[in-house]
Amino acid sequence: MTETDLRTHAVDVHEQFSDRLNITVDEVYDRLDTLVNEYKVPTTEARRSVINTYLDEAGMEREELSGGGGNEQKAIVDIDREEEWIDLTAKVVELWEPRSDAVAQVGLLGDETGTVKFTKWSKSDLPELEEGGVYELNNVVTDEYQGRYSVKLNRTTTIEALDEDIEVGDDAVEIEGALVDIQSGSGLIKRCPVEDCTRVLQNGRCSEHGEVDGEFDLRIKGVIDDGESVHEVIFNREATEELTGITLEKAQEMAMDALDTSVVADQMHEKILGRYYSITGPTLGRYVLANEFEEQGGPADAEAILIKARSM
Repeated sequence: MTETDLRTHAVDVHEQFSDRLNITVDEVYDRLDTLVNEYKVPTTEARRSVINTYLDEAGMEREELSGGGGNEQKAIVDIDREEEWIDLTAKVVELWEPRSDAVAQVGLLGDETGTVKFTKWSKSDLPELEEGGVYELNNVVTDEYQGRYSVKLNRTTTIEALDEDIEVGDDAVEIEGALVDIQSGSGLIKRCPVEDCTRVLQNGRCSEHGEVDGEFDLRIKGVIDDGESVHEVIFNREATEELTGITLEKAQEMAMDALDTSVVADQMHEKILGRYYSITGPTLGRYVLANEFEEQGGPADAEAILIKARSM
């Protein structure tokens, strides 16, 4: 993070609080600089921390900061960036068992356009959501990792139960074509172990939580060419194991024997590249999540197809 970029963040935060607090841009910058450069806190987390500090100092709620009910009412399919404060009207499609005491509820919200994961923090002290219930949710904040968006319910969120039903839309797509490329970040990877994060580590660092001891996982980020266009597809651990026949335990053994994790992705290339698949799953940003897949035929000339795809 350059000094110019950090000062841009400082100016932005200052503009949000300058009418309520006697602070200067330099003071905001110093706070951010200490967190980012001295304590090595990721920039997004540092910005959130500073904003929360000023919210407390000003005695403000998040809805006041956003202009008092000035959030955009969004359909789930239109959620397309992180750290955006929005309003949703959605149905609780499914509730899951929280994996941390910090999480009060976690599950899936849906509207006519699709579904999105939600998390409600324990410290938010919000009313319980019931599976099958429809709610107006004001002041939720969006989050994203690997193109997949979610929403967080926090202490400033308001919840109103509605006496209506919503027919939740199916946002799944079907594609069929040759697997012509396996992107970097595939194979044996490590994820952040912090509850409800799971971001993939880069050089041992999480973009949100800094240096952490990661947990091993498997995934494939592939490119499918259907003859007219290309689609980026993500296979999670379960799908990757089924697709390649390489389990997580086997992948770890391979990496330990070779003292190199790249051998896992190399072997996956040999097993699946150039083969034809039909894939069904929801779109997550620019990706299709492979919930279901089936091999359709023998290997194709992946290199020739990819050259053709890149020229389109």
